[in-house]
Parts: sequence; structure tokens; C-alpha cells
Amino acid sequence: MTPADPPKIAEREPVALALGAGGARGLAQIGVIEELEARGFEIVAIAGASSGALVGGVFAAGRLREFREGMEAKTRGDVLRLLDPVLGRPGLIGGQRLVEAMSEVVGNPDIETLPISFTAVAVDLERQREVWLRSGPLWDALRASFAIPGLFTPHLVHGRELVDGGLLSPLPIAATRMADAHRLIAVNMNGWPKQPPGVPAEVAETPPRSRGHRFSRWLDARMGGRPDEKGLVDTMGLSLDTMQGQLARVQLALDPPELVIEIPRDACHFYEFWRAKELVEVGRAETRKALDAAGY
Repeated sequence: MTPADPPKIAEREPVALALGAGGARGLAQIGVIEELEARGFEIVAIAGASSGALVGGVFAAGRLREFREGMEAKTRGDVLRLLDPVLGRPGLIGGQRLVEAMSEVVGNPDIETLPISFTAVAVDLERQREVWLRSGPLWDALRASFAIPGLFTPHLVHGRELVDGGLLSPLPIAATRMADAHRLIAVNMNGWPKQPPGVPAEVAETPPRSRGHRFSRWLDARMGGRPDEKGLVDTMGLSLDTMQGQLARVQLALDPPELVIEIPRDACHFYEFWRAKELVEVGRAETRKALDAAGY
């Protein structure tokens, strides 16, 4: 017996968004939101994990356009200058410089004052459970939600050290169900990879490695890595993608939303935040494809 197709979303019907984890790929969700609004969807609630929380929180604060313009203007060097390496801490990067730069554009309102219902999903490693952040300063919640273990130091919120929400909930559908909206759109950041021309699907499934990439080498150098071997950063990225992709598939199977928008998992490497303009267009294109296929 096959499950019934989920009901379609009526025009102007309030919808909630579940925004997934995916590192820099998460910037594609800017294009997703802008395309949904252009098609007439009314977004009334968002839950996000990791970079999905970042984009969702900025949108809920009403600053998505300013954030997009700022990210699209950033070069690789600009991104590097926003990172603050730390020594003797449980992570390579402190994250304070990054948060300060972004909060200058977005501000730092309390979550409960935002015009759109917002939940940032993080993980409490000590208790081994998800934490849904729905109150307090916005950037405390966002900083905790994108604290990739080993890369960013954990962040203290409400007396608990929290890390990246993508560890347990890379597609936070359950957190989004708390909203008043009756329909849910999920953005899966681990969609089927793009297939290069002439490459069989089974070969194209694995995204290309970025050996020799200056950003990857810069971080690996701080860990004593060798330039002639696959480094920590690429291994970490592929490991996260593998884990989060499997978890996202389970979440979609257990609680299917009315619409799923799939972002190819090889759209970029998880640290390539300087490719914002390209990634926003990927998000727009994949949203148009999903909406057209569903008959919206």
C-alpha cells in the first residue's frame, strides 16, 4: 500500500518552512525564500538548523535582502578575515568576529519579538538531545545552531554548551510543526548531486574533492596537515554530508511535508560562503523546478 499524496498548498495559504543544514549550501535557501514569496506564498513560521537557522533567522528579522547583498559582495578574502582562529579551545574558530559582522547588518533582536515565528535547532552534547531555541537574543541562537563541532567552538545558551543542530536534526520538520501554519515546505540540502555531462550517475554521486583549495589548506595548516594528502576540512565536510543526508532522508520518510525542495549536495563545498550569488540562483532554480513539478 502506498501513502496518499499530501494535500496541495492553496494560494496565499500560510506555510511554514523547515530549512536544512548544509554549510555554505544553506545560502541557496535565500533564493528559495525569495522565489516562494514571488510565487505568492505567505511564510509565517520557520525552523532551521545550522546554516538553515542562519538564513531563517535573518528572514524572520526582516533583513534578508540586506544580508543577501552583503554576502554576495564578499570575496574569499573577506570570508577569511571574518574567521578568528583560537588555540587550546574545542574548535578551530571562535566565531565572535563573524557574529559581530553579521549582527551589524541584521541587528540582534530577541527571537520572541520577531514578526515571524522562528526556531533555531541546536544540540546539547552532554544530554545528547535537540534543543529548540525560541527565545532570547537571535545571534546567541544562530551561533549555537551553526557551531560545527571541531570547526567552531560550542556556544553557551541558557547555561548549556550547544553545537550544530545538523548533528541530530539536519531537516527540522518536527520543530516546524509547532507553528500555526497547516502546510509545511521543507528544503533538503542533501539532494541528488548534479550530474556532469558524460559522467555516469554512479560516478557523479560523489562530489569532487577540493584538494589544494586555498581555504581548505589554510584551515588544515592550522592542524598540522600535509599539503599532499586529503585534509581534515574536506574529510569533515564529506562526513557531515554523509551523516546529515541519511538523517534527512529518515526525517522526510517519518514526517513528509507537503512540498520538498531539493538542493544538490554538490552545489558547493561546505566552506565556500563566497559563492553566495551563485548559490542564491541555485535556490531560485530548484524552487521553480519543485513548484512547477507540483503544479503550483
